[in-house]
Amino acid sequence: MAKLVHYSGHVQGVGFRARTVGIARRHPAVRGWVRNLADGRVELLADGPADAVEAFLAEVRDRLGDFIAGEAATECEPDPTLVGFQVVG
Repeated sequence: MAKLVHYSGHVQGVGFRARTVGIARRHPAVRGWVRNLADGRVELLADGPADAVEAFLAEVRDRLGDFIAGEAATECEPDPTLVGFQVVG
């Protein structure tokens, strides 16, 4: 399973991406990336077993929810070439 998530709110300039990478370390079955977008949102791709992806995204919501005003997630095709979880772009 893979999900592409867009977060809006006060999500840039607050360590959101670095904290997301830290959260991902506690979910080693999740691969993907996180990056800032020019419009002020953060984009995240989480790929892995469905239960691991859902647990990871729930922890992102729980730990970073004070910064998130909106969240839009769509399922997408898994990418077997992904390794680890990192900040990109």
